[in-house]
Amino acid sequence: MTIELLVTALAIALIIEGLIPALFPNKWRAYVLKLAEETPQSIRSIGITIIVIGLIILWLLH
Repeated sequence: MTIELLVTALAIALIIEGLIPALFPNKWRAYVLKLAEETPQSIRSIGITIIVIGLIILWLLH
């Protein structure tokens, strides 16, 4: 893996992350407020699930 590939992947991730708040700011704000009410364990579980999904996608691509 080259540094160029890593920076490209980071750039794409940032673009995707920015799409929702840019296109739907009110819905995104409501989601963030709802997320703030969740327990740390629940948020951690969501994060781990997202990581696992990403790892599975990477595994399937290779």
